[in-house]
Amino acid sequence: MHRITCNADLEEGMAALRLLHPHWTAIIDRTGVPPLRRRDGGFAGLAAIIVSQQLSVASARAVLARVESVLAPLTPERVLAATDDEMRLSGLSRPKQRTMRAVAAAIAGGELALETLETATPEQVHARMTAVSGIGPWTADIYLLFCLGHRDGFAAGDLAIQEAARVAFGLPARPRAIELEALAEGWRPWRGVAARLLWAYYAALKSREGINA
Repeated sequence: MHRITCNADLEEGMAALRLLHPHWTAIIDRTGVPPLRRRDGGFAGLAAIIVSQQLSVASARAVLARVESVLAPLTPERVLAATDDEMRLSGLSRPKQRTMRAVAAAIAGGELALETLETATPEQVHARMTAVSGIGPWTADIYLLFCLGHRDGFAAGDLAIQEAARVAFGLPARPRAIELEALAEGWRPWRGVAARLLWAYYAALKSREGINA
């Protein structure tokens, strides 16, 4: 697997994207080098992504701190052994409690071997992860991008990326995931850099509008 591990990797991808379309030059001139945003993988990394779904950064950090405190050490075995009261005290919503338990069971039972994802293609990562109840495409994408650091990961279903693409590429409407996926085919094998640039571009747009991004 080709990984994004440092700013030099980002810069290599940015140079490649510049050659594909003049819109990328305008995006890069606006954003500069985007944040690397790498994070630890494994069960702890996946758990953090599950916690962060549909939450602000601050809220996600607060809930994750409670989860790590109540369910210490945060392992599949500890989650499976947790009582209903402990899961409630962790601050997780009921759907996220179910997802966390489903993921823990899949890992403990060998159905989801996170270590095998290290050498898998984006399509294989998606298939293996979304086979687990509660893990959707967005969660698989974020794990692929930031825990695995895959060079060609992408997150076509992310609303911020969709909106950034709409503005940057002059699209008539915010693209649906399937439409953005088709557009991003032309950005291979650097879709992981493209995703980071579009997130950075979205943040720049929000900042211009006076909104915290």
